[in-house]
Amino acid sequence: MANDTQVTWLTQDSYDRLMAEKEALIANRPVIAAEINERREEGDLKENAGYHAAREQQGQEEARIRQLDDLLATAQVGETPTESGVALIGSVVRAYYNGDESTKETFLLGTRGEGSGKDDLEIYSPESPLGQAILGAKVDETREYAAPNGKKVKVTIVTAEPYHS
Repeated sequence: MANDTQVTWLTQDSYDRLMAEKEALIANRPVIAAEINERREEGDLKENAGYHAAREQQGQEEARIRQLDDLLATAQVGETPTESGVALIGSVVRAYYNGDESTKETFLLGTRGEGSGKDDLEIYSPESPLGQAILGAKVDETREYAAPNGKKVKVTIVTAEPYHS
C-alpha cells in the first residue's frame, strides 16, 4: 500500500458508539479542568495525590480523544455483511492451515475497533497477507498467501458468518 494511512472498516453501530465515546470525553473536559483547579488550590502540589490523579486522568482522556479522532478520520463505514459462506470484511471466519484441520482458528476479518466487544476473538485486517488472501473466498475454498517469514501458507475456509457484537 503506497500511503501509510490505514483505513479502518466499521459498521455504523461501531462508528456511532466510538463517536459517542469521543463526545462524552470532550464533554468531560470542563469537569476534569475544574477538578484540577480545585486540587491545585489545596496547596503543596508535590504531595497532592488528588491533583496528580486528576492530571493523569486528563492526559489519558486527551490521548483517547486523539486516538478516536485518528480512528474515525480514517474509518470506512459499511454494513456488516448479511451473506454467509463468503469471507467478507465483517465476517467471522473459521479456517485451517496447510490442509491440517487440527489448526482450525476462528477470527474476525475486520479491524480492532470493530471487534472490541469480543476480546476473545482474534482479529485479522483485510490488508494483512491472510486477509487479502481470503477476502471473497467461499466455504471449502483454499487460498494461498506468503506469511511474514516468506513461507507459503494455504488457508481453507470452513465457515464464514456475519459478525454480531
